[in-house]
This record gives sequence, C-alpha cells and structure tokens, in this order.
Amino acid sequence: MLELDQIKYEMNSVEEALGELSDSLNVAGLRSKLEQIDLDLQAEGVWNDQEKAQKLMKDKKSTERKINAFENLQNEYDDIEVMIELAEEEDDESVAEEIKSNFEKLKSDIEDMRIETLLSGEYDANNAILQIHAGSGGVDAQDWAGMLFRMYTRWAESKDYRLKILDLQRDEEQGIKNATMLVEGDNAYGYLKNETGVHRLVRISPFDSNARRHTSFSAVDVTPEMDENNEVEINPDDIRIDTYRSSGAGGQHVNTTDSAVRITHIPTNIVVSCQNERSQHQNREVAMRVLMSKLMELKARENKEKVDELKGDYGQITWGNQIRSYVLQPYTMVKDHRTGAEVGNAQKVLDGDIDYFINEKLKQRD
Repeated sequence: MLELDQIKYEMNSVEEALGELSDSLNVAGLRSKLEQIDLDLQAEGVWNDQEKAQKLMKDKKSTERKINAFENLQNEYDDIEVMIELAEEEDDESVAEEIKSNFEKLKSDIEDMRIETLLSGEYDANNAILQIHAGSGGVDAQDWAGMLFRMYTRWAESKDYRLKILDLQRDEEQGIKNATMLVEGDNAYGYLKNETGVHRLVRISPFDSNARRHTSFSAVDVTPEMDENNEVEINPDDIRIDTYRSSGAGGQHVNTTDSAVRITHIPTNIVVSCQNERSQHQNREVAMRVLMSKLMELKARENKEKVDELKGDYGQITWGNQIRSYVLQPYTMVKDHRTGAEVGNAQKVLDGDIDYFINEKLKQRD
C-alpha cells in the first residue's frame, strides 16, 4: 500500500495548510462577526431601513459562505483520515484510488480558497463592471471581441455569478463593437480586476478569402461597482449625454424611441453607455452609476481628492500593451505575458476556463 503511505505522509502538510488557511481567514473572527450580524438583524427597527438591512444580509451571506467553505475543507480532511484508517485495518487496496481522488480534490480546494484570501483589496469583494472594446481591424477584431464576450460569460456562469448585460453593440456583419456587463457575486472584481488590458488573437482569418493569418486586438476594462454611498460629485458641465436607439442583433431596432444613453466625461474622456433597460431614464441612471464607479476607481488609482484633478485619456488603451496572447495558428497556445503562464488547449480557455491565468496573476503578490 505504497500509495496510501505517500498520501499519509502528505496529509501532514495538508493539515498545516489548513491551519494556515484558518489563520488567514480568521475563522474565529468570522464566527464572532456572524453572531454580531445576527444580533444586528434582530435589533428593533432594523428593517425600517431597507438599505441597511440589505447590507447586513449581504454581509451575513458572504460571512456564512466563508465559514461553510472552510468547514467543508476540514470535513474533507477528516473523511480522508477515516478512509485511510479503514483501508489499513482491512488491508484493502481497492479504496486507494478513491482516497487518492479525494485527496487531490482536497488539495485543489485548499489552493482555491488560499487564492481567495489574497483578495484583500479595498474593492475586491465588489461586483465587477466588465467592458470589451473591439480594436482596429474591422470584422476580425469585432469577431474577436465577440469571442471574449462569450469567454467571460462562460467563466461567470461557471462561478454561479449573475450576469446583467448593460450595453451590447453588435456589428451588422459579425461580432460586437462594444459590450458592458455587470458581474454580480462575491469577489467578482477581485478575480476579474487583472483582466484589464489588451488581448491579442492570432489565427487564420475566417473572413479572408486567401486564408491568411491575421492578428486582432480587443481591450478589456474592469471596474468595481461602487455602492451609492461612494458617489462622487460631477460637474454637469463636464459631461455630454447623447441618446440613440437601442438595437439588437443584426442592427434591428428593438424600439422606435431614442432610449439608449451614452455619457462622455469630458475631462477624462471616459465613455459609458447603457441600452438594455426599459426606458431612457433607467438607461441614464445605470450609465451614471457606471461612470461614478469608473471615476471612483480612477481617483483611488491616482490618489486624487477631486474629480476635476483627474487628467489623461482614460478611455484610450494602447494596443501595444497586450497582457495575453491567444494563438490558434500555426499552433495553439494561450500565454499571459505578465506571469509567463501558458496553456496549450486554447479552446478550453476560450470556453471560459481562465482560472489558471487569474490565479497565477493573483499569486504574484505573494
């Protein structure tokens, strides 16, 4: 039973990893926090303030999820110990494969949770606003932007995150020009924040009759969604509001009114838009929230006190600064240029399996 002996030996390091994880999470502190939240929710009149009550419920759900996740890891560890003892007592090697499978899963689950403890930034726990912009290059770039849209949609679904499409401007021929989506769930921004940058695709163009290899670029921008208490003051003279018709796939008009809204913040050249709400008023409200979030993040990034101190062309992304390349021809590989992480199965990545790249970038801060 050499395989079981090896697992028994490695169980010591796994036990240490669980202890370190407990310290990082401060599990005892989380339990005390949960008790206090429950007391606050039972306080008289708390439900008269719906905003406060909803914030407490959201905090409770997040705290419970962390506690339950750690307790599940501890239970997995205990179950493997029992299985090893039974296998040794009965001298039964037939369960060795099951024990090995459970052990590998436990190590993977511990690593996933360790990565989550790295999400300690001020806004990491927030929802994320993710934007995709097709670069120059016509239909190839727009098709590439559509592929990225699908990749992030599939990734969010695999995480059980909620997705809300705020704006989607399709091209009449193929792909999309721009897209804005709200990704809702615990640590959505923390996981996605490092996806900001230029993504490069190399492939034989399906739109080239001569079957030549083309390079296409699309830019991804990720911003934390801010709550209403974090609003910044915006001078009305600093914004330009344009309205246009909401459109669906193929450029067909969804309605005959100019309900879609595009807001440009002139000093920073930030442009946000929304067209998927039912009315122009609702689209304007959502677009303003997105603009507020972008300005708040920009203020934090540049350590500025006032919005009018922010300078630079925030809306323009330099195409030369690609963070990741997706090569489909003459070979298949996806490589992150910041971490050196590589994956040979490009299709799997394009189907939404991007956790490896996300985690490797997060671990750079270790």
